[in-house]
Amino acid sequence: MAGSDKPLPWLTFGFAGVTVLLVLSAFTDLRPLLPELLRGLKVTVLITLGAALLAVLLGLTAAVAKLYAPRPIRWLSVLYVEVFRGTSALVQLFWLFFVLPLFGLTLSAYTVGIVALGLNIGAYGAEVIRGAILSVPRGQWEAAGALNMSRMTALRRIILPQAFPAMIPPWGNLFIELLKATALVSLITLDDLSFKAQQLNQSTLRTMEVFSLTLLFYLGLAFIITAGMRWLERRVGRSHSRRGRSL
Repeated sequence: MAGSDKPLPWLTFGFAGVTVLLVLSAFTDLRPLLPELLRGLKVTVLITLGAALLAVLLGLTAAVAKLYAPRPIRWLSVLYVEVFRGTSALVQLFWLFFVLPLFGLTLSAYTVGIVALGLNIGAYGAEVIRGAILSVPRGQWEAAGALNMSRMTALRRIILPQAFPAMIPPWGNLFIELLKATALVSLITLDDLSFKAQQLNQSTLRTMEVFSLTLLFYLGLAFIITAGMRWLERRVGRSHSRRGRSL
């Protein structure tokens, strides 16, 4: 499980990344490459953040609907999860960007990138959240019922807080997958980090420097996501420990 990994591998990768950067800087001038790559990095970060927020909201909604909603809404939730898990993120991007305008609905490339990737990752996240909710012992529901709580109140105050720690490591993996999937948005005219790297490579022919810097940028973003999720995991773990001692 990702949450049980020790930080040593990430420190090693970070040290290796800094070493590569220093070696590159010692032999070549990287300054002309950085402005364009940083512009692409900004697009990649914006798409990742927007799609991650949308994915969490959609995943939670779909998971709860699939478990507890009336049958028609439950079917819609199942349809959403199966369609977006069972089809390619690339096809979903193309469909939203090129097919929707045929029905009179045109979205900006930014909106399509965030919505398509959010829908795709949210479908996987719904199953993660559903599994975490089902892992909470049945007795917790019965205890909430004995306290005369409604189902939604029990879900919000009793079940979800207990299910939350089990969701964190899988969601960390999904966010990493989301980061890597942002490279697809260059196919709908967005100048993300991968697209800028290809442009710079063609215009400067400095292949080693361009793609080494690009690799380090992606590695740095992945490190930030992993470190953030592990911080959240430790914080939730300590909170549960304090709550357990107070009972």
